Amino acid sequence: MSDDDEPIADREPHDPSGLDLARSVARAYRGGVTSQSSRRRGGRRAPSTPAKTSGAHPDDRDPQRLQTTINRLVAEHGWQTDVAVHAVFGRWEAIVGAAVAAHCRPDAYADSELVVRADSTAWATQMRLLAPTVVRRLNAELGDGAVVRIKVCGPQAPSWRRGPRSVRDGRGPRDTYG
Repeated sequence: MSDDDEPIADREPHDPSGLDLARSVARAYRGGVTSQSSRRRGGRRAPSTPAKTSGAHPDDRDPQRLQTTINRLVAEHGWQTDVAVHAVFGRWEAIVGAAVAAHCRPDAYADSELVVRADSTAWATQMRLLAPTVVRRLNAELGDGAVVRIKVCGPQAPSWRRGPRSVRDGRGPRDTYG
């Protein structure tokens, strides 16, 4: 029997302030738990915060495109400049040209400084001379101030700490480069 089927005499008196309506809506929203004593007896416990109900309009709980989610993550963490600079790593040849890209490659980016590694000292010198031009091109693509400085590193010298030419105690003979 529903509330509408009960005789008028059996119903509770109507509260003109609307408090009884609010309580009945809250009871229905909590899943029908009517009093604290029923919760203590093992009834279903009311959630501490009301759950969001779904609707016809789009919201954050709907499935999202991966690109949209990644863009939001990048924006929330402030990674726009880092992502843009690392995208330049993929387009390095188009920015500096095929001849320079064959011998110099970007190695790292931190604190507005791009580290470029050259495969010979001659190309390291050439890249140092081209650095102001490359900085202008990078800032034109990425935004002003994204790259302030280019640090050019030459080739790494071989290590003689291990291998057939290493000496167990001391540094060994000095006539190798003499």
